[in-house]
Amino acid sequence: MLDLHRLTLLRGVKLHGSMSAAARELGYSHSAISQQLGVLEKETGVVLLEKVGRSVRLTPAGEELVRNTEAILAAIERAESDLATAHERAHGVVTIAAFASISRSVMPAAMADLARRFPGLDVRLRREEPEAAVMQLMSRQVDAVVTDAFPGTQGAPDGGIHTTVIGQDPVRGYLPHGVAFDDFDQLRTARWVLEPLSAASAQWALRVCRERGIEPNVAHFSSDLLFHLRMVEQGLAAAFLPDMVVREMGSTIVPSSWLPADQRSIQYVVRSGSENSPALVAVREAIVQAFQAHNM
Repeated sequence: MLDLHRLTLLRGVKLHGSMSAAARELGYSHSAISQQLGVLEKETGVVLLEKVGRSVRLTPAGEELVRNTEAILAAIERAESDLATAHERAHGVVTIAAFASISRSVMPAAMADLARRFPGLDVRLRREEPEAAVMQLMSRQVDAVVTDAFPGTQGAPDGGIHTTVIGQDPVRGYLPHGVAFDDFDQLRTARWVLEPLSAASAQWALRVCRERGIEPNVAHFSSDLLFHLRMVEQGLAAAFLPDMVVREMGSTIVPSSWLPADQRSIQYVVRSGSENSPALVAVREAIVQAFQAHNM
């Protein structure tokens, strides 16, 4: 019989892209994972990993085994959820990873509501960037993720997760406050602040600007949207800002009619099979209610 622990280690190599990255994220040494995967190859009788330069990648047999592992893990999640329904009230420990602005504006109200209604439920919050949070969910380091998604960008991976849209948050373009832009050609000279280029928000911002004939002069990078807001307020940079952030800070800046507006979706993500867990359902409903109240 195949060992589930070794199967999850193989899945970790697939998720994180290398054995070294999997070892770092899962808390193992490189040699320990290598040894365990060597035993798994002996158990299966097939080659699961092949060398590519100084790294490794999964063989077709390894890829197929990971797909089957995903199905096994989803079945375990469903079994745990079914067992949890035997309890009348949500209970236990739930660890959530969420991005900065919703951690400040929505999560405290949701957690306070859960503490009042479900005293046996211990909700713990980690502030994480969306891309890292989803990887932690897939690696079973957290139980749920509150993340955002931008139109036309790559969201969370399809396999092994269940996504619920909590709501929509408008994202608007702002020019440096107090700086006059008399025509569209002048707009092309504006300096910008963006999140790191690996972030979906930055990919979206670059795409929508380029579709309108603007190649942004990106002078500043920061994952801190409050920094973006202050740079706009001080007349130092243009930025795309979610309404959630502008409203939270009570800022009086006005969006530009020359820059596009769109909406990001706020999503609640759990592992497939766990979506009906009473604890995770209670957390989801509390976040939805807090989000709606925040946007009234």
